[in-house]
Amino acid sequence: MAEEKEKKVTQTSKKTETKTTKKPAEKKAAATKKETAAKTTTSKKATTAKKETTKKVEEKVANKEVKKVEKTVKVNKNKEEKADELIAKATLKYARISSRKVAIVANLIRGKNVDEALAILKFTPKAGSEVLEKLLKSAIANAENNNQMDHNKLYIAEIYSNQGPTLKRIRPAAKGSAVRIRKRTSNTTIVLKERV
Repeated sequence: MAEEKEKKVTQTSKKTETKTTKKPAEKKAAATKKETAAKTTTSKKATTAKKETTKKVEEKVANKEVKKVEKTVKVNKNKEEKADELIAKATLKYARISSRKVAIVANLIRGKNVDEALAILKFTPKAGSEVLEKLLKSAIANAENNNQMDHNKLYIAEIYSNQGPTLKRIRPAAKGSAVRIRKRTSNTTIVLKERV
């Protein structure tokens, strides 16, 4: 009986040894299989994500290129329209008169025919009217001689007077102090076009 028990014990110990030796190897194999499966799934996900991002980037680039082409087409159309329309310009820079004084008279003649504007300027008792009359005559001469435009169709499309550099001077004041005098200048532009 004792021998049978010993045989049983040795057999069970051998079985447990074989079981214990098989289990870690099986566990390792299963773990490596799981790891490789996980790696392949993550690599597949990464590649699909990369493909999606590259597609998105390509779409954005294509959209930007289309927008650039559309802008250039619009700019070219605008340039062609402007090239068809003849304009004559005259500019007076650094005139010794304030731009506010010139703007008062400029508002009277904006959009008027050239002859009507000259009549208005001749009979307007303002300081800016003399300056604008000379400038308008210069613009008319530019239109007729440089661009061969018709005098009877000319009108004032744009007229504006911007502030130029200010000359700073000093005048003596009370108690030995000095007061600043600002001698303002203006830059005035007239643009003439032909009526259709």
